[in-house]
Amino acid sequence: MGPPQEQHEGQSGSSSSQPQPSLEPGVDTKSTMILSTSWFTPKRLLAIFCVINLLNYLDRGAIASNGVNGSQGTCKGGTCKSGTGIQGDFKLSNFEDGVLSSAFMVGLLVASPIFASLAKSVNPFRLIGVGLSVWTLATLCCGFSFNFWSISACRMLVGVGEASFISLAAPFIDDNAPLSQKTAWLATFYMCIPAGYAVGYIYGGLVGSHFGWRWAFWVEAVLMSPFAILGFFMKPLQLKGFAPADSEKKLKLETAGSETEGIDDNVVVMEQIYLSGGLPMRELRRKGAGFGSGAYVNASNGKDETLSLKAEFRDKSTHEPSRSKCATTIYGQFSIFLQDVKELLLDKVFVVNVLGYIVYNFVIGAYSYWGPKAGYSIYNMANADMMFGGITVVCGILGSLGGGFLLDFVNSTISNAFKLLSFATLTGGACCFGAFLFRSEYGFCALFAVGELLVFATQAPVNYVCLHCVKPSLRPLSMALSTVAIHIFGDVPSSPLVGKVQDKIHNWRTTALILTSIFFPAAAIWFIGIFLHSVDRYNEDSEHEGSSVERTNTAPLVEENTAKTPISGQTQEC
Repeated sequence: MGPPQEQHEGQSGSSSSQPQPSLEPGVDTKSTMILSTSWFTPKRLLAIFCVINLLNYLDRGAIASNGVNGSQGTCKGGTCKSGTGIQGDFKLSNFEDGVLSSAFMVGLLVASPIFASLAKSVNPFRLIGVGLSVWTLATLCCGFSFNFWSISACRMLVGVGEASFISLAAPFIDDNAPLSQKTAWLATFYMCIPAGYAVGYIYGGLVGSHFGWRWAFWVEAVLMSPFAILGFFMKPLQLKGFAPADSEKKLKLETAGSETEGIDDNVVVMEQIYLSGGLPMRELRRKGAGFGSGAYVNASNGKDETLSLKAEFRDKSTHEPSRSKCATTIYGQFSIFLQDVKELLLDKVFVVNVLGYIVYNFVIGAYSYWGPKAGYSIYNMANADMMFGGITVVCGILGSLGGGFLLDFVNSTISNAFKLLSFATLTGGACCFGAFLFRSEYGFCALFAVGELLVFATQAPVNYVCLHCVKPSLRPLSMALSTVAIHIFGDVPSSPLVGKVQDKIHNWRTTALILTSIFFPAAAIWFIGIFLHSVDRYNEDSEHEGSSVERTNTAPLVEENTAKTPISGQTQEC
């Protein structure tokens, strides 16, 4: 007798175009994409992501503002002046204050890889809902904190919200953007970072000075709560490189009550063992399961062979220690996660891009936190929050959008992205360095604005490289690792280190010049990327050969006929 025949979806002796019951897990019998009449059009989805991103970074700007962060108490000539804001109430040193700004990294570091890996098996919008719920509760608790340690713990949990969102939002936007405007859409999303910081400066200054710093956190929690709830009720969307989230559920419904009802969960576990390298293919085929081809049972005698396989499992379980399905699944997912991380770390384009991003973010992170205080000290700006907020919001929006549209205009390629990254960072860094040499407040503001305009032009290109230098199934992990790296090696250490330098030299101008000079190594690293061999892998199949998820570039939220869609190498199940 010949080998077992594969049963493909929509093929059971006829060529009917209607979806038919399938025994293959991961095969989509009906697209989970939203109908074209749904409220969630691509542009509205982009708008939702932009507002969430804006609120996330508004919180960062608010805690850095003079109105919320405040200042230390001072004593001169026998006259003491009490401190203000968080720093004054909790009597924090500049180093402790800098640590407070970086505490969110703990939650981000722990949660980012977890959320990126779970995106393969859980509806991503549910993950975003969970993360934003944690963010909302943590921000609310910040307003009730009573000392340095309590507010630090709350800030750690804030990082969980960003972890669930930032690694998944960008791939969704990249999938749904029109082909000729992908970088522009990413620019629109990432312009919310400088805009959020800037609005946060202004928001924190106004709310903190009029109502107290605690109210700033409470209002943020109220603003984010609708989006946290929305994550639990949004219909799932199909992410490029993965099978629909409910494909496994559909499989169970289709096979319920049929002759193949006897299929045991151990069969599924065996496939996971194979995928994680735990059992050789020949051993699986010896059992007649047909793994590797995607078929679970012999098409000619599905019931008998399945029952035989099931009985063999039971017999074997009496002689060998058994592992639970949960433990096996965790082991398999962890093994795949390590393989994916290894693949990313061996990608020279990805590594060079992230290294440059780390150095760049070291400066940007310290700017965002210490900028208002440095401006107040160097130029005696009475309204430093408003001044830095205004410059950042205007230049951040224009720069981010300009960088995205420029890259689309000259042709969105990885090589062109590196050229734009190196040039914009070099010239922008030079302008910012020269700005801090000015003695005049107006001269500083003018040149610093030009520098920020150029520096923020990097936001869309750097993330474009992260998304397109890897295959689709690795994009969430690519964004997660990039986000973790730029924070843990970039803005997390930069804020306390700059605070430490300032505590030693007591000169904000010198401190700012030292910090700004770090832009130049970032430009040099990205310049190296121009000469690397790079391939845009956006349309490359996911990691298992022959697997893909068909999508359109211009209308990805429209329901498609996926009756003949091949099996995806990655399956999503709730």
